[in-house]
Amino acid sequence: MEVERVGNMSRQELTQLVEAIVERKVTSSQPRPYRQGGSRSMKDIVESMRQNLWTPPPGAKSSLEFLREDRDR
Repeated sequence: MEVERVGNMSRQELTQLVEAIVERKVTSSQPRPYRQGGSRSMKDIVESMRQNLWTPPPGAKSSLEFLREDRDR
């Protein structure tokens, strides 16, 4: 079996190869439709999410500040 090296390809051949690989990946990974697994309706789930939102107390550090602290350690 002969192995074709990328270094032996022309720019056009390489471009065609990359496009073919991307096209194959895109067409094989179509999004799946949403399927609800539980007995609750989507409306109930969204309402529950809204009711359970947490608001940090005034003066609390932001997520950016926490990230900066971690980075600086």
